[in-house]
Amino acid sequence: MNETMVCAVGRVATQPVYREMASGPSARFRMAVTARYWDREKNTWTDGHTNFFTVWANRQLATNTAASLTVGEPVIVQGRLKVRTDVREGQSWTSADIDAVAIGHDLAWGTSAFRRAGKAETAPASAQPEPNWETVPEGSAESGDARAQHPPEAVLLT
Repeated sequence: MNETMVCAVGRVATQPVYREMASGPSARFRMAVTARYWDREKNTWTDGHTNFFTVWANRQLATNTAASLTVGEPVIVQGRLKVRTDVREGQSWTSADIDAVAIGHDLAWGTSAFRRAGKAETAPASAQPEPNWETVPEGSAESGDARAQHPPEAVLLT
């Protein structure tokens, strides 16, 4: 299927709204994307037109979006562009939505700390216990070695 994929770089304009739907979690927020250009006459950067997009996120992306984004933060959104035209009360309205595939902070403006989202699944029990890698098995070539008698010193990495 042919779809228009876009990558928009801008700022979060509204606080993300999170909803639990029958089909799974959903979140939406408005994003402002302002064009900037160098004005040679004024010798300064100038803001151009601002476009607003409604960004939609689903499932785990919705949960992570609601937990991670606040108004004013710089973001990068990649997704499918949906342009809709509607007639309301006799007036024609056009809206541009992005069905997000990926959302992240724009690190050109600051730092971000990634935390993997926890999963509710449990790890399968191991049939054999995990071997202790800190001890050398007796009878091995290294058991009489000086390294086995003097463990390495701890090193602090900064």
